[in-house]
Amino acid sequence: MRLPTSSPLRSLPWITAAALVLGGCATAPPQAAPVSRLDAVQKAGVLRICTPGDYKPFSFQKPDAGYEGIDVDLMTGFAASLNARPEWVKTSWANLMPDLTAAKCDMAVGGISVTTDRQKLAFFSSAYMVNGKTPIARCADAAKYQTVAQIDKPSVRVIFNPGGSNERFARANFKQAKLTLHGENVTIFDEILANRADVFVTESAEAITQQKLKPGLCAINPDKPLQYGEMAWLLPRDDVAFKSYVDQWLHLSQAGGEFQRVMDRWLK
Repeated sequence: MRLPTSSPLRSLPWITAAALVLGGCATAPPQAAPVSRLDAVQKAGVLRICTPGDYKPFSFQKPDAGYEGIDVDLMTGFAASLNARPEWVKTSWANLMPDLTAAKCDMAVGGISVTTDRQKLAFFSSAYMVNGKTPIARCADAAKYQTVAQIDKPSVRVIFNPGGSNERFARANFKQAKLTLHGENVTIFDEILANRADVFVTESAEAITQQKLKPGLCAINPDKPLQYGEMAWLLPRDDVAFKSYVDQWLHLSQAGGEFQRVMDRWLK
């Protein structure tokens, strides 16, 4: 059959270009799927966990350099589900996100509040606790610090620890009170007892825990926090497989009762 002179098949450049395109599509190698931490942790047998280790009852570093708390117990069980051992990576609240995004650890725990700022840079696990902002003060003064308005006065000395949601809450809500940044979360409660500060606003679980440990301090209305909050674990962004596994493990731990047994061990 003779092709008409107007036929596009008579255009050799067109045929050549089409052949190159089709050939390229046929021979292009498939893109390798990104390696999930789910696979990497199982292969290594080690789960690296960042934590500040200064926040009872979630994660607290002991004098022997070991860790204890709610998240420590839960991470022990979670790591075991991957046939891995937990390896704790000491960090601070200011360096928590930089250390996670720099892949110094596989996840971060230790009483981390869910915030939209953190969500921009990382994934959160499903929230496992509602834990809003609660003032803690000397019991003799508790009646004076029931609300944000009562705390935000020039005569009130508000203390807070750096780098986390406690600092953000204090700076956003207290414009008249005297603000003091205290670098050690472990000793911040002693500052109130020593009358060098009046109020510290933190999560209700920590306020309740510290009033038991520090006679003379009282958590103020922990069942009616000043601001709603949730706690979760911080996970690398875009690792959907790892997040899905973390969430499913947490769900099964809650449904099976182990999660509640850990909570009871530390909060009752």
